[in-house]
Amino acid sequence: MAEHGFWNYAARAPDRLGLIDPAGREWTRGELLAECNRIVAGLRAAGMEAGDVLAVLMPNCAEMIALNLACAQAGFYLTPLNWHLAPAEVAYILEDCEAKVFVAHERVADVARAAADQTKFPAAGRFAVGAIEGFRPFSELIDDQSAELPGGRTAGAVMNYTSGTTGNPKGVKRPLAPIDPDLAATLFTGFLSMFGIQPEDENVHIVGSPLYHTAVLVFATSSLHFGHPIVIMDKWTPEGCLALIDRYKVTTTHMVPTQFHRMLGLPEELRARYDCSSTRTMVHAAAPCPPEVKRRMLDWWGDSIYEYYAATEGGGTLVTPQEWRKYPGTVGRPWPNAELKIVDDETGKEVPQGERGTVYMKLGQGGQAFEYYKDKAKTQKNRLVIGENLYFTVGDVGYLNEDGYLFLSDRKIDMIISGGANIYPAEIENVFLSHPKVGDVAVFGIPHEDWGEEVKAVVEPADRVEPGPALANELLEFCRDRLAKFKTPRTIDFISELPRDPNGKLYKRKLRDPYWQGRERAI
Repeated sequence: MAEHGFWNYAARAPDRLGLIDPAGREWTRGELLAECNRIVAGLRAAGMEAGDVLAVLMPNCAEMIALNLACAQAGFYLTPLNWHLAPAEVAYILEDCEAKVFVAHERVADVARAAADQTKFPAAGRFAVGAIEGFRPFSELIDDQSAELPGGRTAGAVMNYTSGTTGNPKGVKRPLAPIDPDLAATLFTGFLSMFGIQPEDENVHIVGSPLYHTAVLVFATSSLHFGHPIVIMDKWTPEGCLALIDRYKVTTTHMVPTQFHRMLGLPEELRARYDCSSTRTMVHAAAPCPPEVKRRMLDWWGDSIYEYYAATEGGGTLVTPQEWRKYPGTVGRPWPNAELKIVDDETGKEVPQGERGTVYMKLGQGGQAFEYYKDKAKTQKNRLVIGENLYFTVGDVGYLNEDGYLFLSDRKIDMIISGGANIYPAEIENVFLSHPKVGDVAVFGIPHEDWGEEVKAVVEPADRVEPGPALANELLEFCRDRLAKFKTPRTIDFISELPRDPNGKLYKRKLRDPYWQGRERAI
């Protein structure tokens, strides 16, 4: 029975709070519902039919949420575009996804216009929130359209594009289920239920990362489908986030460890100004969380810090605060109907318990079937048949302990091979991040004539910390007391800011690749 879904909650209580946008405007459920209904009518008038793709390029805003809700009830695919990409990169995805309509925000006008022009996107299908030359105003899409629930409703989906760490990004496309969108939304909320989150129940969800990221949009949308109001941040700042948690009594979120680290970096007296006692289920993922950072967050916010491991393609595992305290560093056990295998790449067979290998996740019940759009070769490349089941990997290395808890070592592509030994940068980065003078760090391998690779660290000093030889010596001495000699970096470079995307993902290749120009890595 379809008891959940934003549209149902909005119909039952249209005057209740639905969304707070970055400007502080409070949208009722009814206002947000009317907006998404008008968008459906407008997109249909623009020629879109079930199965067609809508591409959006915009920062966090109410329109982004309304567009997603519209696609979800009209059988459209929504393709969110990373607005930090260059015009050529946006153009590639815009053309590859075969979008029928393109909606962009004036904040990224130059990129949107250049990408649309490069792909010769039809002028009639270009719409702008704000003013963009060559784009029709968003008002032309929705004005004079009906705010009533549209007819012919059917479930839509999001087609995200992978980050493209190797080659061009690929769309992760799942077949559309021919079911009522209310039922689809009700099934969708099962993800929140796995973390113990309940419908309504005075929950408030905060969105602090870009909505073009898979998990961020999933958690925001699922929260609406569970009757939770959402608070949207445009640009995340540590104090700004704490202020909103305090003001709106936030209970849930989806964060990344970098955000935890930066909040913990605030002076103690500043952090103490804000009441975070409302937090219940503050979920994090997307990057490894150093155990010391996790411990400090648990000490601060109590047992409200949950973690999971998954991918755009599917997955995964989750761990409660209580489980993590018992097994520090784990990303948990498979969630219901999911299954993991740790595989030796050379033999294609499972490794014994406790040994490292490539992490594979089961497709099917535990991970919805998908394909990389227009790339069957890539779809098959990351898959493996074990027994009667099909598994996929995103290239992570890890192991299972005796109780079936997964511990990640690192990405296979980031592993350092020095003198024949496998070195996992995440372990070294965790040590650096436990030092108070380190704001952020990246560890990777650079060429060495005898060993093949040597360990290099690039450090972003904490606020008001001066980089230089003295700091480098202090950090290296700190590492020598905590790491084996072969894992300790030979040298440290300093940088004002590491190249991370707004969701915390580190573009390590931008730091590593210059050292390897003209040479080939073994991995």
